[in-house]
Amino acid sequence: MEEAPRGRRVFLNHLDSYCGRNIGEYLSTCVVGATLESLEEEEEGDENDSVVEVPTGEIYEIVGTLSKPESANPPFAKETYTVSSREALLSHLLECEIVLYNITEDANQIEEATWAASALHKEIETFAKQKLFILISTIMTWANTKPFDPEDPEAPFSEENFNKRKSHPGFMDHINAEKHIIKLGKTNKKKFSTYVVVSGHQYGAEEGFFHYFFKMCWLGETPAIPVFGDGNNVIPTIHIRDLAVVLQNVADHRPVFQYVLAVDTSMHTLGELVKPLKVCIHGPPGSGKSTIAKELCKHYKLHYVGINDVISEKIADLEQIVAKEPDKVEEEIEREGEGEGEDLVEEEEEGENVEAAKELLDAIKENMQQNKGHLGDEYRIKIMKDKLMSMPCRNQGYVLDGFPETFEQAMDLFKVEDDEAEEEEGKAIAKMPKFNQIIIPEFIFSLTASDEFLINRIIKLPESEVAGTHYTEDQFLQILEHFRKINTDDVTVLNYFDELEIHPQFIDIAVYEDSENILALSKIIKGIGEPRNYGLTDEEKEALERQAAEELLAKEAEEKAEQKCKEDKEREERMARWEEWNKQQEEVKKQEEELLEAQSVPLRNYLMKNVMPTLMQGINECCRIRPDDPVNFLAEYLFKNSPDIDWNKR
Repeated sequence: MEEAPRGRRVFLNHLDSYCGRNIGEYLSTCVVGATLESLEEEEEGDENDSVVEVPTGEIYEIVGTLSKPESANPPFAKETYTVSSREALLSHLLECEIVLYNITEDANQIEEATWAASALHKEIETFAKQKLFILISTIMTWANTKPFDPEDPEAPFSEENFNKRKSHPGFMDHINAEKHIIKLGKTNKKKFSTYVVVSGHQYGAEEGFFHYFFKMCWLGETPAIPVFGDGNNVIPTIHIRDLAVVLQNVADHRPVFQYVLAVDTSMHTLGELVKPLKVCIHGPPGSGKSTIAKELCKHYKLHYVGINDVISEKIADLEQIVAKEPDKVEEEIEREGEGEGEDLVEEEEEGENVEAAKELLDAIKENMQQNKGHLGDEYRIKIMKDKLMSMPCRNQGYVLDGFPETFEQAMDLFKVEDDEAEEEEGKAIAKMPKFNQIIIPEFIFSLTASDEFLINRIIKLPESEVAGTHYTEDQFLQILEHFRKINTDDVTVLNYFDELEIHPQFIDIAVYEDSENILALSKIIKGIGEPRNYGLTDEEKEALERQAAEELLAKEAEEKAEQKCKEDKEREERMARWEEWNKQQEEVKKQEEELLEAQSVPLRNYLMKNVMPTLMQGINECCRIRPDDPVNFLAEYLFKNSPDIDWNKR
């Protein structure tokens, strides 16, 4: 059998890094020259004085180094090298036809990359075939570049302008490496060709440039996610797989131009990329908005914000603060002494916090007493605003369930604190204040349905679900009427969002005939898009899987032990019952035998006295005469010679 042809060998540094792993994995599946469309395209490439081979079915063989010695060898790598000296590294590089050096992740690789290119350049005369060196650099070498056309500042940069690029101060070593690599490739292109592929900020494969921001958002460890400048700066990006495709094309085509900008066509700002997802669900009672809101929270890993839950949570928090011992706080405040200044300030603040919490708690309880258990808008707005301004909601996102209900509530909830709304006398609408961009929702979904549909849905609910809720007949009709009233005026909560150009999307739940609103939920998810939340790392997933496996094994072992103990106990109980049954059987048998014995005594006595003497005589006589039928003979003998026995009674 003929041996398969050896693939073209490609060297790539740090195969275990994010960039190295994804690029290496992709190239290891690519056929050499697969991107070449025709021989004419190859002939056009002759302008570079290089020869591009026709695709032969060879697969790229990936070899390279690891960033961490303890890292496992990637499954796609043919070989990995632990380099002890530059001479050893050079020998490995000389074995490869293509050398890729990535300096976007580890600045310490810049010096090694420039050395590797220089060392290969010195060996040009020994090359039997053209070698290719590709430096993967970063778009940050363009960070301080000014627009080339003052009249069109939004015009995109292109490779032709690379000589005019200005680097970020922290990336001067990168731009120097780029210049050095390009210079080396101009000496003898037939034997040594060099390229610089400048990568946009890499993302994809669940990691990359935005990993830091997404993780910070999800963990909620900071008051706000850092946004450089005003957040309107466009971020040049590229999916890691697209970057690998660019490198494949450069390796196959060997283009004339040595400098390649690898960025995608997206024009997203940093503010757009890192902002959390904020959703508001609006709809009549019985439409299922709470169910949908909670399902959205599960799907997108967001915080559920319902007005009743938020009020209960706030009251519980205030009660916990007030429960602190006031005497202890006063004692700490009265402490005086050298070196206790900072502590005193902290204790004074704590005392003030306790007092403020007590005041607010008393005011809330008093207001609820005055409103028959309901809380007035003044406190509802304050409590809800505190919730939306909390770090989890600001950084991770939320789903608002049915609140605010009116235009006025929305204005008060989302207005900027230092903006005083001016009321115009004689008008019902206050001047629209500036809205708080931190907490304003970006998606508004309004569920719609007729009163008849909603009433029929509530009637079909089981009694167990209706009990204790406002879905009883009288209450439901009242709150439905109230909802229709506040949502048919000229000024509604939906008008508020419309004026801010956050246009509500209407979902008619009646058309789906779906009691659980699964189809309506799917439509909402489609409207929002893919989840933006931060997920677990591979290590965290593995740790959780190991923990789950260990818990499962422990549970199985415990259940097995419990089952064995149960079986042993049942076996012992069966044996005990069997022994007890045997004892009872023996006792019954013994009693029966004794009873039979006692019952047989009178009969034996009678036979011995009245029958046996005559019977013995008859037997003797039978032996003497020897009749033909001894039985009949004995019967007749007994009958004739025992006149005292009444045989008819026996």
